[in-house]
Amino acid sequence: MDTLGIIKESKLIAIARGLYGSKLIEASLALYRGGVRAFEVTFEQDKSIGLTTDAISRLTENLPADTVIGAGTVLSRSQVNEARNAGARFVISPNTDKAVIELTKQSGMVSIPGAMTPTEIVNAHTYGADIVKLFPAGVLGLEYFKAVRAPLAHIPLAAVAGITINNIRDFYNAGAVAFGISSTLYNKKSIAESDYNALIKTAQRFYEVLN
Repeated sequence: MDTLGIIKESKLIAIARGLYGSKLIEASLALYRGGVRAFEVTFEQDKSIGLTTDAISRLTENLPADTVIGAGTVLSRSQVNEARNAGARFVISPNTDKAVIELTKQSGMVSIPGAMTPTEIVNAHTYGADIVKLFPAGVLGLEYFKAVRAPLAHIPLAAVAGITINNIRDFYNAGAVAFGISSTLYNKKSIAESDYNALIKTAQRFYEVLN
């Protein structure tokens, strides 16, 4: 299955932010056992790019072959290049940037830019986005998602930020093809205590609700 197919099949994109090294690998393997197949490591704009690229490379080496690893919070063409060189297979951004989207596609990666308004969603799609990330979905709310998607049903939308076990099924029923979830999946307390069974159970619970 290709990258886009795996993302849509996984539905959940686990977002790792500020988590590196062995803890990241162990937590990601736990989420994999819970059913997750798509993993995003974010660029932290105030920290070294090398932290993110090393994390992407290590996840690519240590996770099973049926997973896809991508880069998040990608804001520039240089970060697209860094992500590609580290082995990323998809690029996610909080915004719609034509240059970032076009370079992502030219580099053979899946493009998932962020957008809020109908204009931004259509622009992102026109620039070549494979999926457009409605962001922040939880804050904007389910009714907003439905209202925006109604005239734009031809554009695949992901719901990111504020997605919980309590609302994910509603967004799924409204047409979301994927969901970006960070701290609920990469729970800091569970990771600090090396309670990886808790991560497995959380991922499984999301899939139980979706299925």
